[in-house]
Amino acid sequence: MKRDHTRTPLIEAIERHRSIHPISFHVPGHKNGLLVEDHPFYQSDLTELSGLDDLHDSHEAIREAEELLGDVYGSLESHFLVNGSTVGNIAAILASCQTGDIVFVQRNCHKSVLNGIRLRKAVPVFIETEWDDAGTALGIRLDAVKEAMKAFPQVKACVLTYPTYYGFTYNLKEIIDECHKHDVICIIDEAHGAHFTLGPPFPESAMECGADMVVHSAHKMLPAMTMGSYLHIGSKRVDAHKVKDYLTMLQSSSPSYPIMASLDYARSYVGTFLKEDLDQILEGIREFISGIERIHPQLMVQQAHDPLKLIMKLEGRTGYALQELLESVGVYPELADPNQILLILPLVKKGLSFPYKEAIDRINKALENEPVVEVIPVEGVSTSSRRTPPFSTLALTLEEMDGKVEKLISLDDAEGEVSAGMVTPYPPGIPLLVPGERITAEVIRRLNEYIENKANIQGHHRLANHCVYVYR
Repeated sequence: MKRDHTRTPLIEAIERHRSIHPISFHVPGHKNGLLVEDHPFYQSDLTELSGLDDLHDSHEAIREAEELLGDVYGSLESHFLVNGSTVGNIAAILASCQTGDIVFVQRNCHKSVLNGIRLRKAVPVFIETEWDDAGTALGIRLDAVKEAMKAFPQVKACVLTYPTYYGFTYNLKEIIDECHKHDVICIIDEAHGAHFTLGPPFPESAMECGADMVVHSAHKMLPAMTMGSYLHIGSKRVDAHKVKDYLTMLQSSSPSYPIMASLDYARSYVGTFLKEDLDQILEGIREFISGIERIHPQLMVQQAHDPLKLIMKLEGRTGYALQELLESVGVYPELADPNQILLILPLVKKGLSFPYKEAIDRINKALENEPVVEVIPVEGVSTSSRRTPPFSTLALTLEEMDGKVEKLISLDDAEGEVSAGMVTPYPPGIPLLVPGERITAEVIRRLNEYIENKANIQGHHRLANHCVYVYR
């Protein structure tokens, strides 16, 4: 059948979504354009014309914009990324390591970090993550890093996630200081912390903590377009030429001018923030939380270390059920998990507005007929008290996996087997399984929970049939 190429399905879908006047509590940071005034980015969709510079050989406007970016973040060099933080994480790893090098990596890292390690053919050592009782990742401990350092003194780099997707931080500086004692390069995936440079009430930024390289998803928390990100070099431990070389290889040779223009705008937006802007943000958040807390007796609100991250739970329901209730009235959270939902609040400046009051009214409408349900406490060991080793390694090396035959088996029979695929609930994009990792009973339990709730799970699997790929 001949296809109708006059249609634009994606544009039509976007227009349908916009027609319901949704309130955004999710990335990107410009919140459906509410934080962007008089910037018609479509008219900026140009190319490398005279006077418009070239991202891959910048000498004019782009070079000046990146220098201003470095000034805001206190870097030695800063780069625009038009392929998202993914390309920044991969370039940072490729530029810092060689084949066979040991790399410490936070276990709840984004899949792009693991893909970078895989491309480099380095050897990952997973630093285990602390969790709260709801299954929310909180961060890692210094003693876990020290234990790994004793076992692997030859480690070359350490890649950490700060803050977590849910906005929680930890003592990053003491971990970076410990790594630097051993001349270990510290790469920080600070995708959700581009606004930390503003200082209190936000947590300390990775650059302030002494990181060697930092990657920011500007589109997540700042008013930049999707895929717009930054990479910052913070020390002479980094070979800046190598970083630039890998970025040239990995980024599109036709970089988007609207994305780059939005990155320049986002830098200016955060670089001109005033105290009264922060005061307005905090006042808006306080009123929003106060309004939500009065809606339903079983609706619980938790603010993360980053005040722009809000976790909501409705006792007796899953996070997916709460997400469905809110989306029925046009309120879209960033993500849901089996226990809760995550709202990402706007970094809104004085003079701009965000429909907090309307959001409260819509949430109230969504929950007004929800009954109070009996909640039966679940007995067992809490997530936070489960004993786990401070670090772990893959059961098979990349060389051992290369060419190895895989087979499809029932998830119920997978405990103790070695995963042949990456299995990633998305969002948040944190793999539950990576190739070469031994499958545990806890991972099977969590996968069953995601399957039961019909969560979106990316990767190499057949979970729709309750099956996973393992190596023979």
